[in-house]
Formats: sequence, C-alpha cells, structure tokens
Amino acid sequence: MPDTLTLYANMACPYAQRVDIALKEAKADYTRYEVDLQNKPAWYAPQVNPASKVPAIAYGGPKVPPDQPSPESAKLAESLVLLEFVADIYPDADLLPTDPVQRAKVRFFIDAVSTKTVPAATMFLRNLGPGEPLVHGIETLQALLPTTGFAFGEFSLADIVVAPFIARLHIVASNFADVYSKEDAARLLSIFQAPEFARFQQYWKDLQAHPSFSATFDEAAITEVFGKGFAALSRQK
Repeated sequence: MPDTLTLYANMACPYAQRVDIALKEAKADYTRYEVDLQNKPAWYAPQVNPASKVPAIAYGGPKVPPDQPSPESAKLAESLVLLEFVADIYPDADLLPTDPVQRAKVRFFIDAVSTKTVPAATMFLRNLGPGEPLVHGIETLQALLPTTGFAFGEFSLADIVVAPFIARLHIVASNFADVYSKEDAARLLSIFQAPEFARFQQYWKDLQAHPSFSATFDEAAITEVFGKGFAALSRQK
C-alpha cells in the first residue's frame, strides 16, 4: 500500500497548481485539501506549514482526515521542492528526464524562468504593472523553447513550473486588461496577440490542451477571484 499523501492547496494560487499538476501527471492517489487563504484554519500553521502558505504536503503516516494531520506524517513545503519530491516518489511519471544532461537542462530552464519570467509575472499581477519586465520575462521564456512542442519534448517539470503563471496572465488579458495603464495593457495583450510572440502563443495553446493542466485549472473560479481582487483595489483608490 503506497504512503498516504495530502496536498494542501488553493485553486487560485499558481504555486499550488504546480504541485497539483505534477500529482495529476503522475496519476498519484492523493487527497487535496482546499485552504481558504483569507481565513486559514487555526491548525494549519502549527500542524502543517509554519509559514502558513500553500502548497504543502503531508506524506506518510496513518490515513487521517486532512484537517486532522497526523504528527507521524512528514510535512513538506515550497513548490519547487515539492515538484522534485513528486518526481522522486513517482519516477515512472518521467517528470524529469532520466539522462543526467537533459535533467540538468530542465533545471537550467526552471532556474531561468524562476528568476526572470515568474517574478515579472507575479509583480505584474500583484502590483498592476510594470509591463516592461513582464515582456522581457516572456521573451526569456520564448527564447528557451524549441521550435515546437513542450520545453523538452515530453511534458515535464519545466512546463509545470511556468504554466500556472501564463494561465493567470491570460485570465487578466482576457478579462481585466482595462484596470492597467494603457501602456501596460498593450504590453500584456501583445504577448498573447502580437506576431513576435507566436511561438509563446502556440506553447500556451499546447499547455491548455494537456490533461493534467486542464484538470487542475478552474478558469471560471479563478476569474471570479481575480475580479473580486481588482474590484477591491479600485475601491481603495
């Protein structure tokens, strides 16, 4: 019998979606617990993640309700750490290549998008701009992609790391571009529409069609969350 695994996540959180995708891709038998980030359970920080963030995993120990985590289970956190952990415990899922050189290349890709693309996307989403670093971040990502397909042929951790952030940028571009300055709205729309980002746009289409991504992406619900957030920001102005 495999060890029990509980994922503590929130559907709006791109970092949590990373781990959800990896577990789905691995066809893991796991329990998913939705953490209300605006009203976190009192037990969550002391019993699961002292940083009080998602994602987190409780691994091993007896099978218990997710809101009653066992002290016997290992508690793990931070999305990039958790992705490597999932790849380790489900080696047959091929989330990382078996060849050491290809594994190193995947990790280089992950480092590049984690230091250039993801921070720029996060800043843009949280702070309503600026748009120039976002464009540069997407240019960095596009330059790393092969001419077709996923980042390294088969769907891997490289794609999982960046997909949730592209998805949230697309939600904003499709529904909330008007809350940004005209210049930043134009920059955002350009990455999904302009010919110079054609390779990135095809990559996004490929990600959307991949089963483990679509199974973990509730676009309507996340759009609703974003809408409430932008409405709150407008009331503060």
